Amino acid sequence: MENNLVSVIMPTYNTGSILEDSINNILKQTYKNLELIITDDKSNDKTTLDILERYKKKDERVKVFYLEKNMGSGYARNISIKNAKGRYIAFCDSDDIWFPDKLERQLEYMKHKGCSVTYSSYILCNMENKEEGIVISPSKVTFNMMKHDNKIGCLTLLYDVEKNGKQYFPLLRKRQDWAMLLTLLKKSGNAYGIKAPLAYYRIRPNSLSHNKISLIKYNIDVYNKILGFTKAKAYIYFFFIFLPCYFTKKIRIKRLSNKYMKHKVSF
Repeated sequence: MENNLVSVIMPTYNTGSILEDSINNILKQTYKNLELIITDDKSNDKTTLDILERYKKKDERVKVFYLEKNMGSGYARNISIKNAKGRYIAFCDSDDIWFPDKLERQLEYMKHKGCSVTYSSYILCNMENKEEGIVISPSKVTFNMMKHDNKIGCLTLLYDVEKNGKQYFPLLRKRQDWAMLLTLLKKSGNAYGIKAPLAYYRIRPNSLSHNKISLIKYNIDVYNKILGFTKAKAYIYFFFIFLPCYFTKKIRIKRLSNKYMKHKVSF
């Protein structure tokens, strides 16, 4: 019997009430053959823990694992991946939101395209769900392109486990998404994108993922520890390839975001 189950991976840590929005969003997908595997990274917030227990009892598609100590989001994701039973794996953090038909559209696209990895554009919003911009993803991403900088929003990723195997997150402090995607693209060769946005990415003020200056060391670590570059080559790649690509991308995001916010461009 063909396995078309989608395993949705979600880490949590003291997310609070907005966790409920993300869980509901997954369970209300138009594509129903899914499991939501949540690994809690030793939350001490009662609201978060109550929500997890309630949904675990409410819907059999929700599986919850609890870590005995705080290990970081990459470790939490890996526990969920290890326990995933689906042919396909997708990722949604506990404060992000998908469009209701995200999985359905991506699965149809993968079948039509004959590809094993897909992603989409996504909308940027603040913690009050006010739209602030958009990230338009390229139509195709290769492994070599991914070495320049991360071009795929992990919250939009969907990949075929049968063709690519389970891809785990390296236990880096930051840039884990990019590191995992590099490993995935090295296996698959290419990934193909849907131009239309299929998710909302919430921007958290002052978060490390938002403060790019503080991430210099972590970008160097990806080149050094994941791609095996020498320290010298890692610094050369970072300053002469990554940074120009990064700033070009930021300018493009700002330009397209201004256009989107002004005209609400449809896709």
